[in-house]
Amino acid sequence: MKTRITEMLGIRYPIIQGGMMWVGRAELASAVSNAGGLGVITGLTQPTPEALAAEIERCRSMTDKPFGVNLTILPSANPPPYEAYLDVIIASGVKILETAGNNPKEFIKKAKAAGMKIVHKCTAVRHALSAERNGVDAVSIDGFECAGHPGEDDIGGLVLFAAAADALKIPVIASGGIADGRGMAAALALGCEGVNMGTRFCVTEEAPIHQNIKEALVAAGERDTNIIFRTLHNSGRVLKNAISDEVIAIERRPGGCEFKDIHHLVTGARGRAALESGDVNAGLIWASQTIGLVRDIPSCGELIERMVGECRTAMQRQHAALVE
Repeated sequence: MKTRITEMLGIRYPIIQGGMMWVGRAELASAVSNAGGLGVITGLTQPTPEALAAEIERCRSMTDKPFGVNLTILPSANPPPYEAYLDVIIASGVKILETAGNNPKEFIKKAKAAGMKIVHKCTAVRHALSAERNGVDAVSIDGFECAGHPGEDDIGGLVLFAAAADALKIPVIASGGIADGRGMAAALALGCEGVNMGTRFCVTEEAPIHQNIKEALVAAGERDTNIIFRTLHNSGRVLKNAISDEVIAIERRPGGCEFKDIHHLVTGARGRAALESGDVNAGLIWASQTIGLVRDIPSCGELIERMVGECRTAMQRQHAALVE
């Protein structure tokens, strides 16, 4: 497969593993890259810039293929040392940076000066256009189906991907709602030049997640997610479980809720503990509606080859329908 994304990133297939907190580690990133996609290490999963440098080297020992690093920049009263993390990424020789959240121009300028390609992840066409003006090389745009924060516009991928492809000159990567080759074919038909998957890569052999969590995601259906933080205007899609049900119940109380009312339920430490212990109800588990399409736990290599085959079959079937 050849698109501007495969050419830009030096990968065989236009399939990207999105940066995911606690999940984007060397084991998963290297497996995706070895299979012909682009694996991505999540920078802030590592507790310090120095630990990130060690994780990058660990990944490099597992693959000789390109891989990227995600750096999500969010407003905070006590922010992590974002620039120190960026400096480590640059010094480590990584050439692909996935950004999300805020995208300061000075960080873009610094990364570009180091010869990096920047893929910025966002949830709206207006934000994608701003990123394009600021100099990113590609945009990964999240449809409403995605895990994590889909924004507040509630635009599904079928419309959002096409709208972004129409509006942007740089390549668009479809993110959210992609789990198989049929979705990939649809994204390409809508004008995108690659796909970004998170939840589907969580349910692979190499994902550093407890087997119980993977099996829970396989067992779930497309209706088994919750949108939390809706009343706080910071919507997030997670797996339906005891914790997310309780969060929604608190948000629906008469008089509403403040973040302090649910903070004890939604801490990152609780989510990490759930992923590592296998207790599905121990914390938030971020998951997209694609869980309705996830039916097994393959290796990353098996998943990517299957997707490519499904994509080609779907596109050939579409072509045959047109010419008959």
